[in-house]
Amino acid sequence: MDKRYTDYNTYLRRIFGCRVQKISIDAGLTCPNRDGRIGTGGCIYCNARGSGTGAFAQGIPVAEQVVRSKALMARRYKATKYIAYFQSFSNTYAPVSVLKRLYDEALTVPGVVGLAIGTRPDCVDGEILDLLESYANRYLVWIEYGLQSVHDQTLRQINRGHDFDCFQKAVALTQNRGIKICSHLILGLPGETGEMMLNTAETIARMGIDGVKLHLMYVVKGTALETLYQQGHYRCMEQQEYVDIVCDVLELLPEEMVIQRLTGDPHPQELVAPIWSLQKTQTFLMIQKTLENRNSRQGKNV
Repeated sequence: MDKRYTDYNTYLRRIFGCRVQKISIDAGLTCPNRDGRIGTGGCIYCNARGSGTGAFAQGIPVAEQVVRSKALMARRYKATKYIAYFQSFSNTYAPVSVLKRLYDEALTVPGVVGLAIGTRPDCVDGEILDLLESYANRYLVWIEYGLQSVHDQTLRQINRGHDFDCFQKAVALTQNRGIKICSHLILGLPGETGEMMLNTAETIARMGIDGVKLHLMYVVKGTALETLYQQGHYRCMEQQEYVDIVCDVLELLPEEMVIQRLTGDPHPQELVAPIWSLQKTQTFLMIQKTLENRNSRQGKNV
């Protein structure tokens, strides 16, 4: 099937010639928007778990997390190679010596061919990027910067703790080091119009970024966004509404940009709304069908 966009699995298969799976790692790191350096409440949509698996709290070392997930991925997907994905909270938010130990531990596991580091643009500097660059000639290295929107008023409203200029500086500091850059964008943020979302896509498209993750703004328990939702101050996007804006965004992104994600992946036990966000396969099929109906694809309107 022609997916009409540059999907991540195909990108990896093109490089390695086989199925490659990401393995999520919980390294026990935190976030400057939670530990008091910037704030303590975090972004309004983030709960105390911060996309973590809970493995660190259970005392499971990084290498053991990789080994366990590797066995599962091999059975389920017939994967033979793996990307170690440091996912929860901000995975460059520690001294370089600590980060090196964590990254090295993940890379000791046979079959691990790359690193993906999820973090914030205000949590990198030259020394940290030098460390990541040192891996890039032997491994595939991606850094994933949470941005969410290019609009500073939105970033303030979601209590992000940094502005768009901070992201621009982080991207400039990262480029030309052999490190691939992925930007996380959230569609349906409080106060954002469709025009604002498309402006974010157009801006990102011009920055020479290698990949993007698109997320649906869903509401989870224990967040400030849940309070807004319960008070009637936030409305979730409908499924077709989200599908349409995703297709609009894809049309604005360069054809070579790798689309690592098309929607969010909420934990069912934490989800408040919208319930349709659990229908991930259906959403994918709707995006594909909408692109086909438009006779469109990624990069059409670049």
